[in-house]
Amino acid sequence: MLIVMRQGSSDRELEDILGKLAQMGFGGHVSKGVERTVVGVVGRTYPELKDTLELWPGVSEVVPISRPYKLSSREFQPHDTRIEVGDVAIGGDAVVVMAGPCAVESEEQVLQAARAVKAAGANILRGGAFKPSTSPYTFRGLGEEGLKILASAREETGMPIITEVMTPEDVEMVCRYADILQVGTRNMQNFILLDEVGKAKKPVMLKRGMSATIQEWLLSAEYIMAQGNREVMLCERGIRTFETYTRNTMDISAVPIIQKLSHLPVIADPSHGTGKWYLVAPLALAAVAAGADGLMVEVHPDPEAALKDGAQSLTFENFERLMSQVVGVAESVGRKMARRIPA
Repeated sequence: MLIVMRQGSSDRELEDILGKLAQMGFGGHVSKGVERTVVGVVGRTYPELKDTLELWPGVSEVVPISRPYKLSSREFQPHDTRIEVGDVAIGGDAVVVMAGPCAVESEEQVLQAARAVKAAGANILRGGAFKPSTSPYTFRGLGEEGLKILASAREETGMPIITEVMTPEDVEMVCRYADILQVGTRNMQNFILLDEVGKAKKPVMLKRGMSATIQEWLLSAEYIMAQGNREVMLCERGIRTFETYTRNTMDISAVPIIQKLSHLPVIADPSHGTGKWYLVAPLALAAVAAGADGLMVEVHPDPEAALKDGAQSLTFENFERLMSQVVGVAESVGRKMARRIPA
C-alpha cells in the first residue's frame, strides 16, 4: 500500500505515521517528490488496513498496490532514480558506459585497459576480482589482490570502479575498494547476499538471473531496497532460452519494460548477452536506442589470451569504434553521453 500525504502536511505528522507503522509491524519507506510525499507500507498488508490508515492525520489517500514489488515500482516513486558515483550520474537522459576486462589478471592488464577505455570515453571501470565459474577448473579471480589492483587503476585514472561481490562475508571487504557493488546473475536470488548489500552504503548493480522473469528480478531488487539501500540499478545481461548459437538471448525489450514498471536505472550488458564479440556493438546500439541508461562492455588488451571470456571481449580499437557509434545513436534519439572523467 501507498500512503499519499496531504499537501501541506507536517514533518511531525510524517514521523507519527512512520512510528505507528513500526508499532504495527510494518516498514515505512518515504519518497518525497516535487508535488507529493508518499510512504510505502512494506509488510503483509490486508484490505481493512486501508480504512485505518486513511483516518490518520496528514493522510490524503491510501492506494493499494497489486504488484508484489513496492519500493522499486513507479507507483511508489514516479520520478527516475538518479545515482551519483563520484562525478558520474547514472539515470536520466545521459548514457553511462562501464568498461574493462571481465577478470582482473594483472596490474599491467588492468591499467592498460583502464587507460584505453577512459580515452575512448568510458565513465566507469569494470573488472572482476572474484569470478563465479560454471567449471571449478577455470580462472576464479585474484580476490583481494584484484581489488587492490582495481583501486590503483582508479587512483591513476580517476574512474570509479564496479566489481562483483559473491558472498555475504565479503561485502564489507569489497566495500573498502569498490564504488559500486555488482550482484551477478547466479546470485540474483541469493537473498542473504541481497540483504547484506542492502545494508551497505554503496550503490548496487543487480544483474538479471539467467532464467529470471522480470517480476522475479524486481523482487530481488526489493530485497536490497527493503534494507534501506535505494541506490540500485538493474542490468539486463541476457537470459537462457532454447537458442544455442549465442551464449544467452539478449532481451532488449526488458529495457523499456523496466522503465515502465520501475524508477530504477537499467544497464545493458551485450557482452554476456551474446557471448560473441562481433555481436556486442549491434546489441549495445540497440539497447541505447531502446532507452538503456548505460552499457557494460568487456574490453581486454589481448582477448585471445584472456583468462576469462575472451570470446566476448572487445579490443581497444573495437571499443573505440563502438563508442563513436554509441554517441551517434544516442544523439539520434535525443540523448547524450555522460560527462567524461577529467584527464
